[in-house]
Amino acid sequence: MRIATYNVNGVNGRLPVLLRWLAETRPDIVCLQELKAPSEKFPAQAIADAGYEAIWHGQKSWNGVAILSRVGTPVETRRGLPDDPDPSQSRYLEAAVAGVLVGGLYLPNGNPRPGPKFDYKLAWFDAFIAHAAELLASGAPVILAGDYNVMPTELDVYKPERWTDDALFAPEVRARYASLRAQGWTDALRHLHPGETIYTFFDYFRNAYARNAGLRIDHLLLSPALAGRLTGAGVDREARGWDKTSDHAPTWIELSEQAPRTRSASGSRPSRAAKPA
Repeated sequence: MRIATYNVNGVNGRLPVLLRWLAETRPDIVCLQELKAPSEKFPAQAIADAGYEAIWHGQKSWNGVAILSRVGTPVETRRGLPDDPDPSQSRYLEAAVAGVLVGGLYLPNGNPRPGPKFDYKLAWFDAFIAHAAELLASGAPVILAGDYNVMPTELDVYKPERWTDDALFAPEVRARYASLRAQGWTDALRHLHPGETIYTFFDYFRNAYARNAGLRIDHLLLSPALAGRLTGAGVDREARGWDKTSDHAPTWIELSEQAPRTRSASGSRPSRAAKPA
């Protein structure tokens, strides 16, 4: 099973890119972020014609998340976080799909820092961490996939010294990501590619994609019930180079039907893993 996350940066404006990627890679389950469209404007028919059932949580002009599946109907279990500091913002959607509980998220950017947007980011992150702990305690097979808007380590950002004042690299934000991981979640991409330079976001400016001057801010975290089934993880980096594309690249994992007896990074499938430019 292949599960992917993709910040589309406008689902209607980037629809040809999204449909091309779906047709070429055929992921089984996809979490989308930044729909930038109210719920009634979600391109449900085009998604269905591509072979996917979907649920979505839209918002006019901003935010918005969706879960797509071609392996069974997504059964919604939650829309928005418990104790969400601003329920008017569409940032979290959760569904049971093909025996897996999928949480799709778009964590706030938080800039400028300091300020109310950064305070909101921290408050949302805290609410998310609390909910993640409850999910983990359930023992269910859970994946939390989306745009986290955080670079966890210096390895996850091109020229980290330039980002010291940014909300995506702030010590408080990185500490919260580490706290989340410490609950028992596996960062799938980093687990299988521990020392590699892999980015999932490339700014539109300064020729960032061609220079491989990116950030790793799109993450897929696995509960222990799923971590043992992890066989592959990578980034469809080439999609970032397509015409009129998002500034994010789709990021994905592959899960076996059952947990293998042994597993290591060397046993992962490298065919589509990201490579430095």
